[in-house]
Amino acid sequence: SGEEGRQAADLADWNLPLAFMKKRHCEKIEGSKSLAQSWRMKDRMKTVSVALVLCLNVGVDPPDVVKTTPCARLECWIDPLSMGPQKALETIGTNLQKQYENWQPRARYKQSLDPTVDEVKKLCTSLRRNAKEERVLFHYNGHGVPRPTVNGEIWVFNKNYTQYIPLSIYDLQTWMGSPSIFVYDCSNAGLVVNRWPPYSLRRTTRLPLALTGGGHR
Repeated sequence: SGEEGRQAADLADWNLPLAFMKKRHCEKIEGSKSLAQSWRMKDRMKTVSVALVLCLNVGVDPPDVVKTTPCARLECWIDPLSMGPQKALETIGTNLQKQYENWQPRARYKQSLDPTVDEVKKLCTSLRRNAKEERVLFHYNGHGVPRPTVNGEIWVFNKNYTQYIPLSIYDLQTWMGSPSIFVYDCSNAGLVVNRWPPYSLRRTTRLPLALTGGGHR
């Protein structure tokens, strides 16, 4: 009869296994009990000196740069072509320093505008000597020179601005010492990262590294 059929169907339903009744469905879910590590240093440290190295050579594009029209031109929100080359270089350097001063107004700032290798070495060794065991920041803008090499070299100038001169980041690390922060604001800054680990292993210090996207701003 119909009633017997319904009873048989109800009985069959009761005999079905219950869903979501395994231990994993009932027990309390807890995450792993690992200790969170902060990237911040435990010991307080000040950035006491900042080197602002600008290699712009305003008005002369490096040989490996093919600019589209239009293209990004602003450096620290300044159009380099809106004034004379030397005036533009100095204005951009001043603006960059003001931006950093908003972050650390008490640091000692030194600008190096379109420098040679010897000028960069003198600047870095001087800042490290005065900073002693405190932190130094090195900011490199390489939008007026070729991109870094696969061997970990950035570019500066000769005295007459007739040649681009390679500067090894290993030498730069040596001059800057530790603790230091490096900011590479240039095209293909990732090439520097690729050479950073082997160079760091050759030294006993660990130096933080920061990169920007490589575009003008």
